[in-house]
Amino acid sequence: MDLGDCYRLLGLRSGASFSDIKLSYRRLAQLYHPDINPDDKKAKEKFIAVTEAYKLLLQVVPQENTFRQGTQSQTVERQETSSRPEPPKKEKPKPKPKPPNVVEIERRLKWRTYEQLQQFLKQKRFPQATALAEALAQRLPDDAEVRQWQAIAYQLWGRSLIADNQPLKARIYLKKALKTDPNNRTLWIEVQRDFERLEQKIF
Repeated sequence: MDLGDCYRLLGLRSGASFSDIKLSYRRLAQLYHPDINPDDKKAKEKFIAVTEAYKLLLQVVPQENTFRQGTQSQTVERQETSSRPEPPKKEKPKPKPKPPNVVEIERRLKWRTYEQLQQFLKQKRFPQATALAEALAQRLPDDAEVRQWQAIAYQLWGRSLIADNQPLKARIYLKKALKTDPNNRTLWIEVQRDFERLEQKIF
Protein backbone atom coordinates (compact mmCIF):
# COMPACT_ATOMS: atom_id res chain seq x y z
CA MET A 1 0.00 0.00 0.00
CA ASP A 2 1.50 3.36 -1.01
CA LEU A 3 1.12 6.72 0.68
CA GLY A 4 -1.45 8.02 -1.81
CA ASP A 5 -3.68 4.97 -1.19
CA CYS A 6 -3.44 5.54 2.57
CA TYR A 7 -4.76 9.08 2.28
CA ARG A 8 -7.51 8.01 -0.12
CA LEU A 9 -8.65 5.16 2.15
CA LEU A 10 -9.04 7.64 4.99
CA GLY A 11 -10.89 10.07 2.71
CA LEU A 12 -8.15 12.70 2.94
CA ARG A 13 -6.05 14.75 0.57
CA SER A 14 -2.32 14.12 0.37
CA GLY A 15 -0.42 15.99 3.06
CA ALA A 16 -3.31 16.04 5.57
CA SER A 17 -2.33 16.91 9.15
CA PHE A 18 -1.79 14.35 11.91
CA SER A 19 -4.98 15.46 13.72
CA ASP A 20 -7.05 15.11 10.51
CA ILE A 21 -5.66 11.61 9.96
CA LYS A 22 -6.48 10.60 13.54
CA LEU A 23 -9.98 12.09 13.38
CA SER A 24 -10.80 10.43 10.06
CA TYR A 25 -9.51 7.06 11.24
CA ARG A 26 -11.61 7.13 14.41
CA ARG A 27 -14.73 7.97 12.41
CA LEU A 28 -14.14 5.22 9.82
CA ALA A 29 -13.06 2.64 12.41
CA GLN A 30 -16.33 3.15 14.28
CA LEU A 31 -18.28 2.95 11.03
CA TYR A 32 -16.70 -0.31 9.81
CA HIS A 33 -15.86 -2.00 13.13
CA PRO A 34 -16.65 -5.77 13.09
CA ASP A 35 -18.56 -5.48 16.37
CA ILE A 36 -20.96 -3.05 14.73
CA ASN A 37 -21.11 -5.04 11.45
CA PRO A 38 -20.78 -8.66 12.60
CA ASP A 39 -21.99 -10.29 9.37
CA ASP A 40 -20.65 -7.78 6.88
CA LYS A 41 -17.52 -9.11 5.17
CA LYS A 42 -16.97 -5.93 3.16
CA ALA A 43 -17.10 -3.79 6.30
CA LYS A 44 -14.53 -6.05 7.95
CA GLU A 45 -12.19 -5.76 4.92
CA LYS A 46 -12.66 -2.01 4.91
CA PHE A 47 -11.87 -1.83 8.64
CA ILE A 48 -8.62 -3.79 8.12
CA ALA A 49 -7.57 -1.62 5.15
CA VAL A 50 -8.32 1.62 7.01
CA THR A 51 -6.37 0.43 10.05
CA GLU A 52 -3.34 -0.54 7.93
CA ALA A 53 -3.43 2.84 6.17
CA TYR A 54 -3.64 4.64 9.53
CA LYS A 55 -0.68 2.69 10.95
CA LEU A 56 1.48 3.48 7.92
CA LEU A 57 0.63 7.19 8.05
CA LEU A 58 1.44 7.28 11.77
CA GLN A 59 4.97 6.20 10.87
CA VAL A 60 5.55 8.97 8.32
CA VAL A 61 3.44 11.97 9.43
CA PRO A 62 4.89 13.97 12.36
CA GLN A 63 2.66 14.56 15.37
CA GLU A 64 1.57 18.17 15.58
CA ASN A 65 1.94 18.61 19.33
CA THR A 66 5.70 18.07 19.01
CA PHE A 67 5.84 20.76 16.33
CA ARG A 68 3.76 23.17 18.38
CA GLN A 69 5.93 22.74 21.46
CA GLY A 70 8.97 23.51 19.35
CA THR A 71 7.29 26.61 17.92
CA GLN A 72 6.25 27.84 21.36
CA SER A 73 9.74 27.40 22.76
CA GLN A 74 11.17 29.32 19.78
CA THR A 75 8.65 32.14 20.35
CA VAL A 76 9.55 32.42 24.06
CA GLU A 77 13.24 32.38 23.20
CA ARG A 78 12.76 35.17 20.66
CA GLN A 79 10.88 37.29 23.21
CA GLU A 80 13.60 36.81 25.80
CA THR A 81 16.42 37.69 23.43
CA SER A 82 14.69 40.60 21.65
CA SER A 83 15.80 43.09 24.35
CA ARG A 84 19.42 41.88 24.40
CA PRO A 85 22.13 43.04 22.02
CA GLU A 86 22.63 40.66 19.14
CA PRO A 87 25.63 38.36 19.51
CA PRO A 88 28.01 37.89 16.57
CA LYS A 89 26.45 35.78 13.86
CA LYS A 90 27.53 32.18 13.86
CA GLU A 91 27.52 29.74 11.03
CA LYS A 92 24.24 27.95 10.59
CA PRO A 93 24.33 24.53 12.22
CA LYS A 94 24.14 21.61 9.87
CA PRO A 95 20.74 19.90 9.82
CA LYS A 96 20.58 16.96 12.16
CA PRO A 97 20.56 13.61 10.38
CA LYS A 98 17.30 11.75 10.49
CA PRO A 99 17.06 8.75 12.82
CA PRO A 100 17.82 5.46 11.04
CA ASN A 101 14.26 4.18 11.42
CA VAL A 102 12.83 7.31 9.71
CA VAL A 103 15.35 7.04 6.88
CA GLU A 104 14.45 3.38 6.35
CA ILE A 105 10.70 4.13 6.38
CA GLU A 106 11.18 6.87 3.79
CA ARG A 107 13.35 4.61 1.64
CA ARG A 108 10.71 1.84 1.65
CA LEU A 109 7.95 4.36 1.00
CA LYS A 110 9.88 5.88 -1.90
CA TRP A 111 10.45 2.60 -3.73
CA ARG A 112 6.97 1.21 -3.04
CA THR A 113 5.56 4.43 -4.46
CA TYR A 114 7.90 4.20 -7.46
CA GLU A 115 6.60 0.69 -8.26
CA GLN A 116 3.01 1.93 -8.02
CA LEU A 117 3.89 4.94 -10.17
CA GLN A 118 5.31 2.68 -12.89
CA GLN A 119 2.10 0.64 -12.88
CA PHE A 120 -0.04 3.75 -13.27
CA LEU A 121 2.12 5.02 -16.14
CA LYS A 122 1.99 1.64 -17.94
CA GLN A 123 -1.78 1.61 -17.56
CA LYS A 124 -1.92 5.24 -18.82
CA ARG A 125 -3.62 6.31 -15.58
CA PHE A 126 -1.92 9.69 -15.73
CA PRO A 127 -4.08 11.61 -13.21
CA GLN A 128 -3.38 8.93 -10.58
CA ALA A 129 0.32 8.84 -11.50
CA THR A 130 0.78 12.60 -11.14
CA ALA A 131 -1.18 12.71 -7.86
CA LEU A 132 1.01 9.94 -6.49
CA ALA A 133 4.23 11.64 -7.64
CA GLU A 134 3.10 14.97 -6.14
CA ALA A 135 2.33 13.32 -2.78
CA LEU A 136 5.76 11.69 -2.70
CA ALA A 137 7.44 14.99 -3.67
CA GLN A 138 5.70 16.68 -0.74
CA ARG A 139 7.05 14.01 1.58
CA LEU A 140 10.58 14.03 0.09
CA PRO A 141 11.02 17.56 -1.31
CA ASP A 142 14.84 17.37 -1.50
CA ASP A 143 15.02 14.07 -3.36
CA ALA A 144 16.25 14.65 -6.93
CA GLU A 145 15.03 11.25 -8.14
CA VAL A 146 11.50 11.96 -6.90
CA ARG A 147 11.49 15.31 -8.73
CA GLN A 148 12.58 13.51 -11.88
CA TRP A 149 9.77 10.95 -11.55
CA GLN A 150 7.26 13.75 -11.01
CA ALA A 151 8.50 15.60 -14.11
CA ILE A 152 8.30 12.43 -16.22
CA ALA A 153 4.72 11.82 -15.05
CA TYR A 154 3.80 15.38 -16.12
CA GLN A 155 5.54 14.95 -19.48
CA LEU A 156 3.88 11.63 -20.28
CA TRP A 157 0.46 13.04 -19.41
CA GLY A 158 1.17 16.06 -21.62
CA ARG A 159 2.20 13.76 -24.47
CA SER A 160 -1.00 11.74 -24.03
CA LEU A 161 -3.06 14.94 -24.11
CA ILE A 162 -1.42 15.91 -27.42
CA ALA A 163 -2.58 12.58 -28.87
CA ASP A 164 -6.08 13.25 -27.49
CA ASN A 165 -6.19 16.69 -29.19
CA GLN A 166 -6.21 18.64 -25.93
CA PRO A 167 -3.48 21.20 -26.74
CA LEU A 168 -4.13 23.70 -23.94
CA LYS A 169 -4.04 21.09 -21.21
CA ALA A 170 -1.05 19.38 -22.84
CA ARG A 171 0.89 22.66 -22.78
CA ILE A 172 0.19 23.08 -19.05
CA TYR A 173 1.62 19.66 -18.14
CA LEU A 174 4.64 19.98 -20.42
CA LYS A 175 5.49 23.29 -18.77
CA LYS A 176 5.03 21.69 -15.36
CA ALA A 177 7.52 18.98 -16.36
CA LEU A 178 10.17 21.59 -17.22
CA LYS A 179 9.51 23.59 -14.06
CA THR A 180 9.71 20.51 -11.83
CA ASP A 181 13.08 19.29 -13.12
CA PRO A 182 14.68 22.32 -14.84
CA ASN A 183 18.25 20.96 -14.85
CA ASN A 184 17.41 17.72 -16.65
CA ARG A 185 18.85 18.28 -20.15
CA THR A 186 17.40 15.06 -21.59
CA LEU A 187 13.94 16.00 -20.35
CA TRP A 188 14.26 19.48 -21.92
CA ILE A 189 15.14 17.99 -25.30
CA GLU A 190 12.20 15.56 -25.18
CA VAL A 191 9.72 18.19 -24.04
CA GLN A 192 10.88 20.57 -26.80
CA ARG A 193 10.07 17.81 -29.30
CA ASP A 194 6.66 17.40 -27.66
CA PHE A 195 6.07 21.14 -28.06
CA GLU A 196 6.98 20.85 -31.75
CA ARG A 197 4.44 18.04 -32.16
CA LEU A 198 1.92 20.20 -30.35
CA GLU A 199 2.49 23.12 -32.74
CA GLN A 200 2.05 20.78 -35.72
CA LYS A 201 -1.26 19.55 -34.28
CA ILE A 202 -2.53 23.10 -33.81
CA PHE A 203 -1.47 24.35 -37.24
